[in-house]
Amino acid sequence: MKGLLIALQFLTRLPTPRFPVSDAQFATSIRWFPAVGLVVGGIVAGALWLGALVDPWVAALAALGAWVWVTGALHLDGLGDVMDAAGAVHKGRERLLAVLADPHIGSFGVVAITLQLIAKLVLLHGLAERHVYIPLVLIPFAARIGPLVWTRGLPSLHDGLGARFRDAVGKGTLLLWALALLAAAGFVPAILAVVPLVVLWNVWLSRTLGGISGDGHGAGIELIETGLLLAALIMAGWDTGGMA
Repeated sequence: MKGLLIALQFLTRLPTPRFPVSDAQFATSIRWFPAVGLVVGGIVAGALWLGALVDPWVAALAALGAWVWVTGALHLDGLGDVMDAAGAVHKGRERLLAVLADPHIGSFGVVAITLQLIAKLVLLHGLAERHVYIPLVLIPFAARIGPLVWTRGLPSLHDGLGARFRDAVGKGTLLLWALALLAAAGFVPAILAVVPLVVLWNVWLSRTLGGISGDGHGAGIELIETGLLLAALIMAGWDTGGMA
């Protein structure tokens, strides 16, 4: 349970007990990332449901606001950094790493974050219109399985978060969460779209940046959440006889 509390401290802004954390304990907290996703998903789904009592757009805004608040925009920051770095790839690896480490945000990052927020808002509105809430509980959970895969499948870009997590993820951990994903898909089949999305992000990172970093994890979580929102909305449209 200590690993879960550490993961909650790192990935959310929820109040949790404070205690000293060693590097090894922090690294092993990655095993609990999907569980934190369930907490995030529960809060977002609750906000969407409450907002839907007023209006679908109010619901979408409430859910998006809750999503950004509970995560502290941590993953959005990673998305902005990765997109800025991708824009500097043609200038060489040293420049890429320098941009990735720069705390300031550039034009690529601003555009990426803006589009990401708009995409989530529109997709959340679509789910609110159809009174679809359960997928929102599971989408952040499924997206946070991604870092477990990427940390094993990609080299670290630098001695940061990605490097610390590498030795903490074993095959048993991956198998456990894979089984949990399959069980969750019995309720929301659309979340199985996470599998190709995780693979695609792995391939893009490998070809574009050459490895993984903490920002790469955050950006991947954000983009996969949006992809899963779209998958859930498409499935909701099929279940109701079409999107019209």
